Amino acid sequence: MALRRFNFGVTLSSWKMKYSTHSDPLGTNLKERQAQMMKKGLPVKKPIEGVKNVILVASGKGGVGKSTVAVNLALALSRHLPSQDVGLLDADIFGPSIPTMMNLSGNPLLTDKNLIKPLVNYNIKCMSMGFLVDNNAPVIWRGLMVMSAIERLLRQVDWSPLDYLIIDMPPGTGDTQLSIAQNIPVAGAIIVTTPQEIALIDARKGALMFQKVGIPVVGLVNNMASYACPNCGHHSHIFGATGAEKLSKEIGVDVLVDIPLDTSIMEAADGGYPIVISSTSNNPLVQAYMSLAEKVLSRLSAIKDEPSR
Repeated sequence: MALRRFNFGVTLSSWKMKYSTHSDPLGTNLKERQAQMMKKGLPVKKPIEGVKNVILVASGKGGVGKSTVAVNLALALSRHLPSQDVGLLDADIFGPSIPTMMNLSGNPLLTDKNLIKPLVNYNIKCMSMGFLVDNNAPVIWRGLMVMSAIERLLRQVDWSPLDYLIIDMPPGTGDTQLSIAQNIPVAGAIIVTTPQEIALIDARKGALMFQKVGIPVVGLVNNMASYACPNCGHHSHIFGATGAEKLSKEIGVDVLVDIPLDTSIMEAADGGYPIVISSTSNNPLVQAYMSLAEKVLSRLSAIKDEPSR
C-alpha cells in the first residue's frame, strides 16, 4: 500500500522560533488548547447504522489471548442466539489476527452504496485491516491515519443488520480505544487478562479508562488461568492463582470465567477453526466460552435496566 508523506514546508527550528515562548518552549499553548476543547465538549456519540449492541473486548497488555477470546465469544453468542446476527471487527490495525483465526482472506467487495461488504465465515460477519493489505506488509501509519481507518471500518462497512458487534481492540489505552469510546455507543467492555501481576497492572488501567469515559465494564476474563498436565491431569497455576480475583474486587467487577491454558485452543485458533465450532458441546473448553457468552448477555441486560443508564 502506497503511503503519502505530507510536507508542511516548515522546519522544527523555524516552527519553534515562531510559536514557542519561555513559558511554553514547545509552542503547544497547552492550556489554551485544553480550554478550547472543553468548550467544544466531547463528540456526540453516533450509532453504527444497523448495529444494536457494541461489545469491546480489550486488554491492557498484548499476548494475553484477547483475540482468541473475542473470536470464541462471537461464535458462542451466535451459537447461543442462532436467530440473531453477530459481527466481529478487528480494530488492531497494526497486528490483525481475525483473518487467520476466522479462516478468511481476499479483498472485500463494495455494495451499490459504496460500502465495504464484510467477509463471512461460521455465520459471523468479519472486517479487518488484514483483508485490505498484504499479509506480509507492515502498516506504518501515524495516529491520524489510524483513526481514519478505524472510522471507515466502523461506518463504511455494510454491517446492517447486526444484533451484536464484537470489537477486538488493540492492546493498551491509546488513541484507538479513546476514539471508539467517545464516538460510538458501547454496551459494555470485557477486559481480558492473565493471573500474572504484570498483566493485571495493565488490565487495571484498561478497566479504569473505560470507567472514566462512561463505558460499563461487563467483567474480567481470567485467561490462561491454569494448566492441566496432559499425562497426569494435575492442575498448575503457572501464572498465579488469585490475581484476577483480587483485581475484580479492587475495581468492582466480576470475573466472568476462568479459561485454562490449553494447546487445543491455540491449535484451533491458528488453524482457522476456533474451539467453539471445531469441538463438541460437552468439551469443557467450549462450555467455558458458552458460559462467558451467557454471562455477558445477562450482565448487559442488567446494565440496561440500571436507572443511571
